Amino acid sequence: MQTWILHIDMDAFFASVEQLDNPELRGQPVAVGGTSDRSVVSAASYEVRKFGVRSAMSVVKARQLCPEIILVPGRMKRYKEISRQAMGVLQEFSPTVEQASVDEAYLDGTGLERLFGPIEEVSMQIKARMKEVTGLTCSVGAAPVRFLAKIASDVNKPDGIFIIRPDEVEEFLRVLPVSRIPGVGKKLVDVLKMLGVRTCGDVLSKPRKYWEGRLGKYGGALYDRAGGIDPNGVEVSSGAKSCSAENTFHVDTSDRAILKQWLLSQAERVGGDLRRHGYKGRTVTLKIKYADFKQITRSRSLDGRTDNTAVVFETACELLQKVELRRPVRLIGLGVSNFEARNRQVTLFEEEPQEREATSELDKAVDAVREKFGNKSVTRVEIMEFKKKSR
Repeated sequence: MQTWILHIDMDAFFASVEQLDNPELRGQPVAVGGTSDRSVVSAASYEVRKFGVRSAMSVVKARQLCPEIILVPGRMKRYKEISRQAMGVLQEFSPTVEQASVDEAYLDGTGLERLFGPIEEVSMQIKARMKEVTGLTCSVGAAPVRFLAKIASDVNKPDGIFIIRPDEVEEFLRVLPVSRIPGVGKKLVDVLKMLGVRTCGDVLSKPRKYWEGRLGKYGGALYDRAGGIDPNGVEVSSGAKSCSAENTFHVDTSDRAILKQWLLSQAERVGGDLRRHGYKGRTVTLKIKYADFKQITRSRSLDGRTDNTAVVFETACELLQKVELRRPVRLIGLGVSNFEARNRQVTLFEEEPQEREATSELDKAVDAVREKFGNKSVTRVEIMEFKKKSR
């Protein structure tokens, strides 16, 4: 039986949702994001992309490229609602669906030809059903392996289908730029250019050992991808992979005291979300974006998993302490990942973290008060003082 993996990507998702809900925006150059000069574009409609506007671009630059741009604030609750509908559509076709983000997913299409006909027909039926349920278009890529399915979904965007058949893989990859392989970033592309490599065919012109010698384990993975090999299949999604919060400042700052106050506020939000969803995470990540839009992240893995606000905050502060702030900061954020559900049995070689659990009980008590009386009913003294100073 032929293995098929499909990648389904919603077209200009956030912007398309806004155009769906507001007919006056249809056909217009719409971008989702803030309206201030310090904001960035979160998503861009295809109408505004024609002017060169892209996501993560500053609003100032976007306005320069397209003076007629229509900026609308994001509505994440609405996007998640449509996303759930979209994932429900995919599960009508296959029980093996892996949600990769709010607007894209992988689907194991092996055997679906027996139910829905050839893979082209499967793809068309998915698109038709998606349009019927969500009112939005999507692009579908199908291939024998996962990473090629993702590349294929981008070929005929928007509202397109592209299929790479097993006997077409070799020729497709021969001329494919290495930059199109998911996970191959700019730094690696620059290194490969210095070695005279621009396409997957160029990679295969040298043996696997050559690339392992040059790039270590990444060299072996690169060689495999260039040859159409991908051991990763489709895994059924099992909930959130991380929980995070971030804030963009009205005025850039290098004041560590201010940055720590924001981290405390974010740790409360993240800790509350973790406990509300019943997760604990092992990895805490600090995110910093400087005034020149350059971004860094720093992470630390804990000995055990936690949903403890204080532990998250203290770890983020330790990460911040090791960052040399040579430029003012415009955004700071923190996240917790590497989840595990709370209700698990402690192993024979793991001690119960009594002190952290005691503090976590305090967190739960605060959560209960906030759930009953609102988020503003209980506030840490440090945050209250910070808010007073910020007025």
